[in-house]
Amino acid sequence: MGYIKEKFKVKADELNAEVKDLVKNHGDMKIEDVTLAQVYQGMRGITGLVTETSLLDANEGIRFRGYSIPELREKMPKVKGGAEPLPEGLFYLMLIGELPEEADVQHLSNQWARRSHVPNHVFAAIDALPVSAHPMTMFTVGVMALQTESTFAKAYAEGMNKKDYWSYMYDDSMDLIARLPRIAAYIYRRKYKNNVHIQPNGLLDWAGNFAHMLGYEDEGFKELMRLYMTIHADHEGGNVSAHTTHLVGSALSDAYLSFAAGMNGLAGPLHGLANQEVIKWILEMREELGGGSPTKQQIEDYVRKTLSEGKVVPGYGHAVLRKTDPRFTAQMEFAKKHLADDELVKIVWLVYETVPPILESLGKVKNPWPNVDAHSGALLVHYGLVEYEFYTVLFGVSRALGVLASLCWDRALGFSLERPKSVTTEWMKQFVAGKVEAE
Repeated sequence: MGYIKEKFKVKADELNAEVKDLVKNHGDMKIEDVTLAQVYQGMRGITGLVTETSLLDANEGIRFRGYSIPELREKMPKVKGGAEPLPEGLFYLMLIGELPEEADVQHLSNQWARRSHVPNHVFAAIDALPVSAHPMTMFTVGVMALQTESTFAKAYAEGMNKKDYWSYMYDDSMDLIARLPRIAAYIYRRKYKNNVHIQPNGLLDWAGNFAHMLGYEDEGFKELMRLYMTIHADHEGGNVSAHTTHLVGSALSDAYLSFAAGMNGLAGPLHGLANQEVIKWILEMREELGGGSPTKQQIEDYVRKTLSEGKVVPGYGHAVLRKTDPRFTAQMEFAKKHLADDELVKIVWLVYETVPPILESLGKVKNPWPNVDAHSGALLVHYGLVEYEFYTVLFGVSRALGVLASLCWDRALGFSLERPKSVTTEWMKQFVAGKVEAE
């Protein structure tokens, strides 16, 4: 099944021993006090999850196993003649904790190509939906239909040792990652390209083949897909898609059920759907201002109008980050290299110059800086992928790398069913009055 699986097992056994030691000797150590506000306001800032694959620092941004996005772009293996990291390498890094060699990346590319067959009933399930259905609805339906192929579910039904959970989760995760580009491309071609489909090219890398199946052969677009799939892959464990995948997986649901649940979270306007909201907002602004390239003053006026109507400027602000998202910066550098004269890209940059000072002046926004969603749409539009409802599906294919690597670790470390304690508002009132105590 491949040497990477065996290498992962060795790493997992080592860390498993360390975790057991920490819990045994320091399990009673208090990490932090939890406030009433944190309980009510989305559990913000409560440290209650362990995610091995990445860590988000409010000021430095995301680090994958300690490596920043600029470091990944420099150090990770690339296709011959390419400049962007291969997502296969990031998956290896998140899973194993070491930078991959060229051979490791090629091994994963080959494995995913061999595992990429999608049964016909999956396409039939997608075809049963109206073409008008949102692409994310089709995507989650496709993943659920693929659940029939779960090796974990079959082995669990037959009875297996819990020490083997990780092995079947690994195989399910590898199969699912391999098949997702085919499902996503099928949805795109069905909905937007008259149901004319393109067969996979097993000689291409994972992201390059995805671009090919979507119908884009431009080498610049393939490079964009490699970058896009890398920078959207993981953002530690507390975001909705990662946390939901982990939560459902903690019930010993297989990779397909867990990932589908995470994708339903990603489809929310406050999470992954935000990337389509950004490009929609920019296009509406340009249309309202008469087309062409707006001035900085016109953008400022439109931003203030948006805020005065009680709306947010999509793509700005983040629950954790307190600086410009490094993922935004990576996309901006890509744009400066490949499409610096693009009109829509220039508007994105003008918005970047305009929005943060306005939000800062309000005095209520902790992070006025752009996140990853603020730039991605303009890059996709440049290469012709203008169907912005599909953008969250791209996000979902990428996010599979991180959340499924994490699921492998969850099973390898034997993480428990997630079951936080909840209370009622009446209990809260009694607590505030000093009539009850926290358990």
